[in-house]
Amino acid sequence: MKIGKSTVPHTAICTSDEHTIVVRGQDLCHDLIGKLSFADYFFLLLTGRQPDAACSTVLNATLVAIAEHGLVPSVQASRMTFAAAPDALQGAVAAGILGCGSVILGASETAGRLFADVAARVDAGEALDDVAAATIRSLKENRQAIPGYGHPLHKANDPRVDRLVEVAAEAGADMRYVRIAQALERAIPDIVGRALRMNVSAAIPAVLLGVGFPVASLRGVPILARTAGLIAHLAEEAETPSGFALSYQATRELQYDGQVPAGFGSAA
Repeated sequence: MKIGKSTVPHTAICTSDEHTIVVRGQDLCHDLIGKLSFADYFFLLLTGRQPDAACSTVLNATLVAIAEHGLVPSVQASRMTFAAAPDALQGAVAAGILGCGSVILGASETAGRLFADVAARVDAGEALDDVAAATIRSLKENRQAIPGYGHPLHKANDPRVDRLVEVAAEAGADMRYVRIAQALERAIPDIVGRALRMNVSAAIPAVLLGVGFPVASLRGVPILARTAGLIAHLAEEAETPSGFALSYQATRELQYDGQVPAGFGSAA
């Protein structure tokens, strides 16, 4: 059964023959290996062009910022999976990455799309602060979360935000989307009734969009970064196991609220 119009697969990313591997039009061995950092190579693979200095600096900074943040749910899932199947590192990594959604890690993409929508309205002639207020009001009226704002631990200030903004400014990035993110932050208290500060999931798209990173691929940045962090946790798990301890911590506080058959739990 034919789905879609094309019946011939196409790619502009890679091809090879007996002697040469070509990636995005360049010789992998002669032009890229040993000459390009992994983050720059990621950008090349994604867009077909090498990043300029500002983009390289900002992309590397965002990857470092989000790779590790302790025993967050994705790490716990990964460690517990590895404890159950230590012969399948790839499965444990996948278990952690599968949780990348609207709440964990995926908020960067959602925030980035929000910033792009605000930018489009400003380009059409609306004032930034007015658009920011209207955007927050719409989210509240529709009972939607404000992606990239608020943090359970860093309530007053997520320190990663300030540093990423500093790096972007020092690198000469376009700060337009940072200003959009800040305008949304300013609008929140009067409309929501309490302050919600930018977290790293807002800072990442704010700085990346300013160096030409594609909005549709924003979720890939935390996925790529967190993969590195997961592998580090799994290397530690192999030497100092915590997976079953994490499982025990969860079940220790478990309360069963369902029905039981007559005589359940009574002494034999």
